[in-house]
Order: sequence, then structure tokens, then C-alpha cells
Amino acid sequence: MPLTKLNFKPGVNRETTSYSNEGGWFDSEKVRFRAGYPEKIGGWLRYSESAFLGDCRGLHPFVALDGTKYIGVGTHLKYYLNQGGSFNDITPIRLTTSAGDATFSATNGSSTLTVTENGHGAVVGDFVTFSGAATLGGLITADVLNQEYQIASIVNTNSYTIEAREVATISSITTTSGLNPTAVSANSSDTGNGGGSVVATYQTSTGLEVSIQGTGWGAGVYGRGTWNSNADVSLSTTSMRIWTHDNFGEDLIINVRDGIIGYYDTSGGLSNRAVLLKDVSGANTTPTIAKQVIVSDRDRHVIAFGCDPQTNIGTQDPLLIRFSSQESITDWESTATNTAGDLRIGSGSEIITAVETRREIIVFTDVSLHSMQFIGPPFTFGITAISENITIAGPLSPVAVEDAVFWMGVNEFYVYKGGVQRIPCSVKDFVFSDINREQLEKVTAGVNSSFAEIWWFYPSADSTENNKYVIYNYEQKIWYFGSLARTFWMDRGIYEFPIAAGTDHYLFNHENGFDDGSTVPASAISSHIESSQIDIGDGDRFLLLNKLVPDITFRNSPDSNPNAIFTLKTRNFPGGDYLQTNDSTISRTAQETTTVVEQYTNQANIRLRGRSFALRVSSTATETGWRLGSPRLEIRPDGRR
Repeated sequence: MPLTKLNFKPGVNRETTSYSNEGGWFDSEKVRFRAGYPEKIGGWLRYSESAFLGDCRGLHPFVALDGTKYIGVGTHLKYYLNQGGSFNDITPIRLTTSAGDATFSATNGSSTLTVTENGHGAVVGDFVTFSGAATLGGLITADVLNQEYQIASIVNTNSYTIEAREVATISSITTTSGLNPTAVSANSSDTGNGGGSVVATYQTSTGLEVSIQGTGWGAGVYGRGTWNSNADVSLSTTSMRIWTHDNFGEDLIINVRDGIIGYYDTSGGLSNRAVLLKDVSGANTTPTIAKQVIVSDRDRHVIAFGCDPQTNIGTQDPLLIRFSSQESITDWESTATNTAGDLRIGSGSEIITAVETRREIIVFTDVSLHSMQFIGPPFTFGITAISENITIAGPLSPVAVEDAVFWMGVNEFYVYKGGVQRIPCSVKDFVFSDINREQLEKVTAGVNSSFAEIWWFYPSADSTENNKYVIYNYEQKIWYFGSLARTFWMDRGIYEFPIAAGTDHYLFNHENGFDDGSTVPASAISSHIESSQIDIGDGDRFLLLNKLVPDITFRNSPDSNPNAIFTLKTRNFPGGDYLQTNDSTISRTAQETTTVVEQYTNQANIRLRGRSFALRVSSTATETGWRLGSPRLEIRPDGRR
């Protein structure tokens, strides 16, 4: 019998049924398409063996003037500067108290210490460092007290608790699940208060790891407060913590969404922290709160979106845009002799995010899209409304590719290329019917430019954290999807590989190798692609499958005998169960030559019968990459009964 070549349309289609999508692919996992053919995605390895604290919602690569490479890492607990794999805490300081303002009290047999300080302004999870403390008289020594602590609970506006621990740096006790200290319990001799020289230094308050609804009873993360208590967050902090960051030369401007604007001087070295921008020498009417900061590359202005006006510092206007004078981070007062100024968007209730392209800055509100462009003095910037008929999933969902901006909306995907267009999506219902809409802020977009892909990571309906992805290949204009837990993604550039942050609090080099480097040693990546149903004619005849001739390459696989599993399965009706399956392992065997020759199982003898069949190609082996071609089948008509 002649063989039938199987050529499937590239991309995955879930907008229709498997039976009606004949000739296409219906399911995928860790597979991409290149030149129209499916292949396993690249693997990933830990960028560093160190973990960071908190959930990462921002990565920013940059290079100092001396050539040193850095990655800014913003989490809901800290802001780090990663250099050479080490996480250096540069979180700005919120408050440093006067000597003696803070005192301690201990209870015999307990590691819980109560710190008393009037108007401390801290929340649960904040970090504070004590210095100048004297021993309490027993096991709670001066060394135990004079360290960095994370606040365990808030008693009231004038006191909070910490858990005394053995002497250790925060970095040394950081694990993937948080801090793992060794507790120190007080004894009966610990009756002192730490003396009159205690200084408490508070870092910028921590944020939330999830979005919460409301601020009353039940709001916030489970276990954050005591039973039947109100939430320990105010209305202004109910959004999860998101960082934005940009370079001014080799220095770094950082911003907590709806919070502080910070400045880090790279020349100060990694032992220094970022400082509040308003505290930089020469600061003049500098905004103190914003939703996002961007440094305009073409004209060198620092731009704050959704910030406080110069006439009312400290009071946020969620639709106001302010910009510094050209080539200055400190001069924000608008005068006739500088280029500082402001703009206000007239539609919507708040600015969601802004994305810089080569020619303009695209500004999103909750209901509209605007183009902001440098026009020069006397107005400096102009802004034009583009569309008022869009939605956006969250601040992290848009991404720029040259002059195009792609983003995920609430129920659609969009692209801006001089105008707004909805992107036809063959997996739209599949994605939006299985997404946690209470956590849409977590949706994050990233570019994988080596493969012309936009990745969106999102939380599925039964998850509070990103655990799924959907990919749009903007060259082939096709879609595919899978499962992967990533909270932020940045493309390759100054670093060889794309780098992404995992929910396990590690950074990973992606498209590196063939395996899952979340574990040591690395484990296999489970990948597969499955076709829709194929029948004969109108499906009124049975078919008999007798022979499979594979077409697959394992080129560059480190394993000397890589393999993939071809599975054929048949059923009699579109909605029925698969009645028969047949698995065949297709492998390459090493040759006694200097060059590995692609050599496969010549054919697989099978015997399956049904009205329709589907093909599935999968792999669960380590050190194995694969790419499918056009397999062939011997298909015989087998009557109507």
C-alpha cells in the first residue's frame, strides 16, 4: 500500500474541536514551531546557586562604565543588584531612628522579642536593622540584637515583634521558601531593654505577593494577620508589589508601583544602598510617589507616571505625568530655562503602565492608549490619544519589539503598530477560560527574540501564581502553549541567554541545554505535541493503520542514544474515548564514526483500527532535543462497519 505523508498546519488551534481541526495540532507542552515544524523548546539552568527573598516582579540588565554587568532584581520584599551571581541588597532606607528610640523586652523561654518604638510605621514583613544595642542580660546578647530582622507581627502603632536568632546575615539564611534562622530563646536573666543607644534602620516597606480584594476582614494572604483581625495593609497597598527601573547613564532609577522613587549610584559600590530620589543632593520638587519611572533614551529625561504634582508633593495623581529637566535626575521644577514639565491624561482613572519604543512612549490607562513623543521646547513632550477601546491585563503584560507593542488584555490579545489591532488567536478561549482573574496583575510578557516569540506567563484558574504560558510567534503568526512557573522574563542582550525568575526564587538561563535545571542534577523536560483527529473521507469509513515511518531529528542532542515516543490512537466517534493506542520508541543509535549520523528506527509495525486517529510525539528523556518532520503512515480503508 502507498504511504500517506502527514503534514500538519503549524501552530496549535483550540478555538474549535479536535475533529473539526483536521490537519492541525491540538495540544502542546514545551514545544515551539520553527519553519512550520514542531520541536522541543530549549532547557534552562540556574543563573546562580543563590536564591532571593520574595516573588520577583522586575528584572533589569545594564552595564556600568567599567564593563561590569548587573541585573536589577525587584521582589515584593527586597530590591537586589545581582553581579556575578551574588544578590546584593540595595533596598532604600525608609527611616533611621535616633539613639534610644527603640527598646526591647523578652519573655523567659521564648524567642519572641517585643520592640517598642513610637510611630514606627512598619508593616508585617518589613526589614529593620538594629545597632548600638546592649545585651538583655542572658542569652539575648548584643550580637543577637545587632542584626537585620524581618518583622513578625504588628502589636500596635508603637510596637511590633521579631524572632531572636543566632548571628547570621539575611543572605546566609535565605532559602527558596523564605528565611530559615536558628532561634535563640530568652532565659530568666534577659530583663534589660537594650540600653539607650539602640538605633533602628528601617528599609522601604515591603509589599504584597498577591493582589487582594478590599482591606477589611479576610483581605490579604492567608496567615498574614491574626484570626478575626483587620488586614494590616491600607487601601493604597492592596496591589501586589511591582518594581520598574531604568538607567540614567550607569546609575539606576528604581520605583515601587504607587510608592517610592529611588536612585542607586553605581560608583558607590555594592556595599551601598539606593537612596530616595528626593534625598539626592540638589533635588528640587522631585516626585516622591509614582506608578512607574522611565528614562527617555533619545532625549535623556526621567519620566514619572502617575505621580505627585510639584505643587502638592506627597499627594498622588494617578493620571499625571511629570518629567525632569533634560540630563538631570534632580531638577523637576518647571521653569522658563529648563525642560522640566508635566502632562495629564484626560481619560481613565489611572495610568496602568508605559512602554518605550524606538519612536515614542506608549502609555496605558485602564481604558485608553496614548502616544507620548518628544517635541522639544517649550512643551518638551506631547501626548496623543490612540484608542479608547482596549483592555490590559496588568502593568507587566505589554512588551515592545522594535516599534511594535504587544499585550494581553482582559479577553483579547493586542498589538500596536501605529494603530491598535486585535491579534487573531487560535487558543484564546483556552487561555481566558483558565486564568485566575483575581491575579491578572501577575501576567507578565517577555520577548524571546531568537525565535520571534512573545511569551505571556499567567496564573491558571486554580493557581494564585504564574504556572502557564502562551506564546505568539510574530513571524509565523501562530500560537502554542504549555506549563512553566515564571514570574518575570527578560530577553537576551548583554547576557547570552534569556533570563527568567522562577516561583522557586531562582534566576534561570533559558534556551540553555535540553533539560530542567531547577534541580541539581538537572531533570528531563517532558514535552509533547498532539494532532487533531484525522479520518478518511467524511469519517463514514473505518481505517486500518499498519505501518509508521518516522521523520524526526535529534540533532545536537548530547545523549548518544536519544529517543522520542510516537503514539497513534484511534476512536470511532468525535466525542468518544480513544479505543486503541500504539506506542513506538524512535531512537538514534551512535555510530563508530567521528560524526554522529542521524539514524532512526526504520519503521514501526502497528495495527490500529477506528474511524479516526491522532498522532502524539513526546519525550521524557534527559539530554534530548528533537524536531519533527513529515512522518508517513500506511493507511488502509477498512469498510463501513
